[in-house]
Amino acid sequence: MAKLSADIMAVLRCPVTGSALEEEDGWLVSTVPDASGARLRYALEEGIPVLLAPRATV
Repeated sequence: MAKLSADIMAVLRCPVTGSALEEEDGWLVSTVPDASGARLRYALEEGIPVLLAPRATV
Protein backbone atom coordinates (compact mmCIF):
# COMPACT_ATOMS: atom_id res chain seq x y z
CA MET A 1 0.00 0.00 0.00
CA ALA A 2 1.29 3.46 -0.88
CA LYS A 3 2.06 5.84 1.95
CA LEU A 4 0.26 9.15 2.23
CA SER A 5 2.40 12.17 1.41
CA ALA A 6 3.98 14.20 4.21
CA ASP A 7 1.86 17.20 3.14
CA ILE A 8 -1.35 15.23 3.64
CA MET A 9 -0.20 13.70 6.92
CA ALA A 10 0.63 17.19 8.23
CA VAL A 11 -3.02 18.28 8.02
CA LEU A 12 -4.85 15.08 9.02
CA ARG A 13 -6.13 14.92 12.61
CA CYS A 14 -7.98 12.36 14.69
CA PRO A 15 -11.65 13.43 14.76
CA VAL A 16 -11.98 12.30 18.40
CA THR A 17 -8.81 13.59 20.08
CA GLY A 18 -7.69 16.24 17.59
CA SER A 19 -4.20 14.74 17.65
CA ALA A 20 -1.91 14.16 14.71
CA LEU A 21 -2.04 10.77 13.02
CA GLU A 22 0.77 8.42 12.05
CA GLU A 23 0.78 5.47 9.66
CA GLU A 24 1.20 2.03 11.22
CA ASP A 25 0.71 -1.21 9.29
CA GLY A 26 -1.73 0.32 6.80
CA TRP A 27 -3.74 2.20 9.44
CA LEU A 28 -3.76 5.81 10.58
CA VAL A 29 -3.27 5.85 14.36
CA SER A 30 -3.86 8.75 16.73
CA THR A 31 -0.75 9.94 18.53
CA VAL A 32 -2.74 10.75 21.70
CA PRO A 33 -5.01 8.24 23.48
CA ASP A 34 -8.74 8.91 23.80
CA ALA A 35 -10.56 9.20 27.16
CA SER A 36 -10.42 5.41 27.65
CA GLY A 37 -6.65 5.35 27.11
CA ALA A 38 -6.80 3.74 23.67
CA ARG A 39 -5.03 5.01 20.56
CA LEU A 40 -7.70 5.02 17.85
CA ARG A 41 -7.02 3.50 14.42
CA TYR A 42 -8.60 4.60 11.16
CA ALA A 43 -8.67 2.60 7.95
CA LEU A 44 -7.21 3.60 4.61
CA GLU A 45 -9.61 2.40 1.91
CA GLU A 46 -8.05 2.44 -1.55
CA GLY A 47 -5.59 5.05 -0.26
CA ILE A 48 -8.33 7.29 1.16
CA PRO A 49 -8.36 7.96 4.92
CA VAL A 50 -11.70 7.07 6.52
CA LEU A 51 -11.72 9.45 9.49
CA LEU A 52 -15.18 8.67 10.84
CA ALA A 53 -15.29 8.32 14.62
CA PRO A 54 -17.91 5.50 14.58
CA ARG A 55 -15.62 3.42 12.33
CA ALA A 56 -12.50 3.84 14.47
CA THR A 57 -11.01 0.73 16.04
CA VAL A 58 -8.78 0.30 19.05
